[in-house]
Amino acid sequence: MPLRISAFPKCYLEAIAGHRSMTVFEWIEMAKSLDCDGLEMYEGFFTSLEPGYLDSVGDAIRATGRAMPMLCCSPDFTNPDADARKRAIDKEIEMVRVTRRLGGPRTVCRVLSGPRYPDVAREQGLAWVIECITAVLPVARECDVILGLENHYKDGFWKYPEFAQKKDVFLDLVNAIPDRTHFGVQYDPSNAVVAGDDPIELLRAVADRVVSMHASDRYLTDGATLDDLRAADGSIGYFDKLRHGVTGKGLNDFDAIFRILAEHNYRGWVSIEDGMNGMGEMAESLAFLRNITAKYFP
Repeated sequence: MPLRISAFPKCYLEAIAGHRSMTVFEWIEMAKSLDCDGLEMYEGFFTSLEPGYLDSVGDAIRATGRAMPMLCCSPDFTNPDADARKRAIDKEIEMVRVTRRLGGPRTVCRVLSGPRYPDVAREQGLAWVIECITAVLPVARECDVILGLENHYKDGFWKYPEFAQKKDVFLDLVNAIPDRTHFGVQYDPSNAVVAGDDPIELLRAVADRVVSMHASDRYLTDGATLDDLRAADGSIGYFDKLRHGVTGKGLNDFDAIFRILAEHNYRGWVSIEDGMNGMGEMAESLAFLRNITAKYFP
């Protein structure tokens, strides 16, 4: 079967979840023009978690003929404050229930490790994250929702990059959680590039555990280097010289990526993170994905 494709409005993240100049309902309406099967959500898009409000979001998505395949959440499981970690667990549990309400069974709820705080050692951070994810898993099982751990760069509203950004830490974390029914990998090749890792090598290491994918492409603006990116690690949000480009025109080898996924009988969703230069680029990215996924998943 062809893979199902969804869209995530990276270009409107700040507008919807930051200064609130756009609503999630306006994005859902705009997305009617896109050739996609689903609309991925982010926890910051919602102005309420009341059942009536959430149902109105779900109804709006379904009215366009789309599904909600993944809810992107960014829990802070590495916070040195134990009370803050407990609040992060409680919030992620709440988001698991929101995921089930909006997407139904087997929908993915994205989970992160947390920021890479300077005073948190690797082993301590791993122990905390494993403990927190393990605490959320029973509710994921109860709701039949899949926790998808992303090899992430940095939540747009965080100061520090992802604790498990690098391949070695990420793999240690994935391998420490054996559940293969309600826990897996949310794979993003571009984040591996930003981390200085080979995205193909990372995929080969986790291919049998991938439950969802972001098909984003990245590039640095003229004159910028990965060293500049590392130097910006203490700034709020994303590095201003790091760009999301049209999928298929950046640094990633999507032929190799989809070949590996096909070899492992992948059947999850693929979502674009694009549109930094408008809806036209989002449409171009979606067209690329339709063609290349049809090649490997006819």
